[in-house]
Amino acid sequence: MTPLWIALLITALPALWLMLSPLWRARALFEAQRRFEERDDANRQNVAIFRRRLTSLESALDRGDIDQARFDEDKLELERSLLEDTAPAPRRALKKPGAGRRVVPLVAVAVLVAAVVGYQRSGAEGDLRLYALRSAWESTPGHSFESYIAPLEAEAGRQPGNPNVWGTLFTLYRETGRLEQAAKALNRLIAIEGRAPALLSELAELRFFMAERTLTPEVQALVDEVLAQDPRQPKILSLLGVHAFGEGDYELAIDRWRRALASLGEGETSEALRDGIREAQARMASSEANVSTDGVFE
Repeated sequence: MTPLWIALLITALPALWLMLSPLWRARALFEAQRRFEERDDANRQNVAIFRRRLTSLESALDRGDIDQARFDEDKLELERSLLEDTAPAPRRALKKPGAGRRVVPLVAVAVLVAAVVGYQRSGAEGDLRLYALRSAWESTPGHSFESYIAPLEAEAGRQPGNPNVWGTLFTLYRETGRLEQAAKALNRLIAIEGRAPALLSELAELRFFMAERTLTPEVQALVDEVLAQDPRQPKILSLLGVHAFGEGDYELAIDRWRRALASLGEGETSEALRDGIREAQARMASSEANVSTDGVFE
């Protein structure tokens, strides 16, 4: 996990830099603002504007554009405006450049702690542990599924709510012939992920073959539940095809397998279903030939 924490720290460095950089620029900003306020010439500009307007007003009086009463009124308004514009405005004293300097590092540390805690609660740390566990197993000479099961079972004790743990255990148990344990792992996965058709189909198939290809009440209940949610679920249709084939109902088996193929892409499963369909067709043809032969010799 050390590389993970190093990567997280590297990722956090730009954020810390953005938070701390204002501290480094605080002195320069303080001096710039202080110089600006000392050189504030707003009052001088307001007086210059007042004089230009007053000159314009006097010119209008001399030309006869306005009378004395209007001149006095406008001049009074200009003077009032000048008084308002040049009135000393209250200013807040500039804080020292070091003000709040101690708070920023505390905030930075709090952000890092919050990020770590948030990642541990909602991140993929558990999946990374699984990845590291698998990588270590694959790098071991002569590794086998059996050697992978024990450490994964220990990991399941540390991560009982991680669906990836139970999904991997289910696969390993099934591949090593530990079918009852596979069923328990799959049930744990269903309890975590919910009764999704894909997971229920896996359980139905597992129980079906554990019962020597028999549609037990448990298997039938699972089949009915899946088909109620997804009538085109290929694993269930394949299972029903196998059962029909075993019962000698080749036509029904072909129908189920063709429907399963319609929902599958290319792969080993599709090729196996095609082989099953060809075998069922051959047996149907053989049965029809036998029936015809029996009819001839009657």
